[in-house]
Amino acid sequence: MTLIIGHRGARNIWPENSLTGFRNVLALDVDAVEFDVHLTRAGELVVIHDATLERTTEGSGPVRDLTPDSRLDTTLKGLGEHVPTLAEVLAILAPTAMPLHVELKIDETGTAYPDIAGKVAQELKRFGLEKRAYLTSFDTSVLEDCRREAPEIGRLVSVNAAWAERQGGLAAFLDRVEALVEIVAIHHELMEAQWPLIRQKLPLRRLCVWTLNDEAGIRHWLYRGIGHLTSDEPERALALRAAMNS
Repeated sequence: MTLIIGHRGARNIWPENSLTGFRNVLALDVDAVEFDVHLTRAGELVVIHDATLERTTEGSGPVRDLTPDSRLDTTLKGLGEHVPTLAEVLAILAPTAMPLHVELKIDETGTAYPDIAGKVAQELKRFGLEKRAYLTSFDTSVLEDCRREAPEIGRLVSVNAAWAERQGGLAAFLDRVEALVEIVAIHHELMEAQWPLIRQKLPLRRLCVWTLNDEAGIRHWLYRGIGHLTSDEPERALALRAAMNS
């Protein structure tokens, strides 16, 4: 059965990466929830997708420049909540059985944050979540840090067409990550274009397709039996899966 992942909580239903979204997505009974983590200069792990504040908050500038005080004063657009810390998000999700996909982001210059892998792993362990989490990234060097710092935590790598080209092509990339990660998350356009190659390289259970929100696209990958499907509208994906299995 395809597992449905709520992308950034469920960002087409509630503001992305918000405490409200994480509280509410639990009621949808998704199979996992995905969110993003940056590291500030002050040492806080904060949950937000972009490396800058402008798109999703009322603030501006690099996320890494947030201080604990300015973070509390930086509110999410359309909600009024502050940018949450990883600890605040985990406090909501830890009491449930919800698996987590925790993406380790890079800064506004495209550079990995020093020791973000170790710091995130430490927080997951502090909340007792190391057995039901995946640490995820596009950057294989970050995932190698994750393996070194916390080999007991699962790993997922993401790739789209542009990233695959920069890595020497999809075939070479898949060969390189095969032993590094448990799951390979591939953008739906690249997954479709390279499906025969991908299926030759990896079993369905190790594949995740992202990010699908339209009914036709969701149905297509559910019928193919893909292992994992990431959606901004997981409620729709769950309903389609239930109808298909009824």
